[in-house]
Amino acid sequence: MIGSDPEGRLGEAPRPELREHGRISGACFDAVRGIIPVLKVRGTDYKTSDGTCIQDYIDVTDLVDADVKALERPQSGKIRIYNVGTGKGRSVKEFVDACKKVTGANIKVEYLPRRPGDYAEVCSDPRKIRFELNWTARYIDLQERLQIASSGWVRHSNCYILKLI
Repeated sequence: MIGSDPEGRLGEAPRPELREHGRISGACFDAVRGIIPVLKVRGTDYKTSDGTCIQDYIDVTDLVDADVKALERPQSGKIRIYNVGTGKGRSVKEFVDACKKVTGANIKVEYLPRRPGDYAEVCSDPRKIRFELNWTARYIDLQERLQIASSGWVRHSNCYILKLI
């Protein structure tokens, strides 16, 4: 998951220990801001176009929208499970390159061996939620979403934010 509210009311600030465990968005912005000296990317030998893992990076705004759609259409006694995502994977290297581009930062990257158990590709299949709830991810441009997320990190660098209206 990536992103922050375009109006600056809500942003992401994962716990620091998650930087070492796959939270690439937080780790990228921490490297941009100098909180960590180097961005550690694990695995460059996967059978993908550039050797790094591929993931489906859903924007937090889309995730909230999907949750609201599901809550608006409850079905008594029935549990519904959906894959919520864009349906399109982007590599970790693509993510880092996009982050560098939108921030203008020269992020130092250290490539390390892959972690045991990591998959080469993890993407959602949002067909069921599209069919049942007429939901589709709207914010799929990675650079655009990183630009908004970057602004959120600059404004609120150390915490989650939420302004109640």
